[in-house]
Amino acid sequence: MRRLSQLKETVETWNGLGAKCSNLIDIISLVTAEDDHSLDGEIATGANDIEQRLEEMEFQETLGGEHDARNAILAVHAGAGGTESQDWAEMLLRMYLRWAEKHHHQTEVIEASPGEEAGIKSALVEIKGDYVYGYLKSERGVHRLVRLSPFDTDHARHTSFALVEVMPEVESGIDFTVSPDDLKIDTFRSSGPGGQHMQKTSSAVRITHLPTGIVATCQSERSQARNKETAMRVLAARLLELDLEKKAAEQAKLKGEHVSAGWGNQIRSYILHPYKMVKDHRSGYATSDPSSVLDGDLDELLKAYLKSTL
Repeated sequence: MRRLSQLKETVETWNGLGAKCSNLIDIISLVTAEDDHSLDGEIATGANDIEQRLEEMEFQETLGGEHDARNAILAVHAGAGGTESQDWAEMLLRMYLRWAEKHHHQTEVIEASPGEEAGIKSALVEIKGDYVYGYLKSERGVHRLVRLSPFDTDHARHTSFALVEVMPEVESGIDFTVSPDDLKIDTFRSSGPGGQHMQKTSSAVRITHLPTGIVATCQSERSQARNKETAMRVLAARLLELDLEKKAAEQAKLKGEHVSAGWGNQIRSYILHPYKMVKDHRSGYATSDPSSVLDGDLDELLKAYLKSTL
């Protein structure tokens, strides 16, 4: 039904554009027949509007992947470097939450592991909205930050790294099914902040997929059943992402390309000192306003990468 709704919206958009084109042609014909150029401004406005809509619809073609229209599960992991990288991971998490807020997407932080002094070691967030995975799949990889450290008494310049994972939400019973025999389910008491109920009952759930060793954990809910349901969604998304990575690796091997999912696969740099710049190393897009980017203004970076993949 969601796919049907998206297709109907696409058809309505094209029909509306066709009507605008027809109206513009009628105006041009009128001006030509009567040699009256009083409507030149209206023609220019109509042409610009049609051009803008065509550019938007052309960009939609970059979101034509099998899973692009779905919700996404996004994970952020601090790299080596202790507090510096943990603070950087929290900055990235805030950036994606602000981006989702600006687009009126629903968000839920499923899991967060706080750092010893500041920031987070890792976090898992679910983002719901149209084409969320299609947009955010470009964020998968290593993000590098260069800045004057707020945690260093000498205020020396530090480089920090964080890894971002993006997975499409699995359509239950459609993408694939997971055999119960392949799962190991453990329950334990929740750790970290929370009420007495969460800390005194074994409501947290850890699910291990035995064939792959993939683990999904959830302890954010009071109910063990809710935590199990959420952990299963995360596990299914990770399994789907693993399947997509295998297919991409096979295609790259056929093309003779080298595919690396290691920490050396740096996709973007955020430089706050000695100058200010955010640069995507894949598309080449750069901006001198890192503050806006870290505040959630990601659209130009996302679009530049997606267009570069056409």
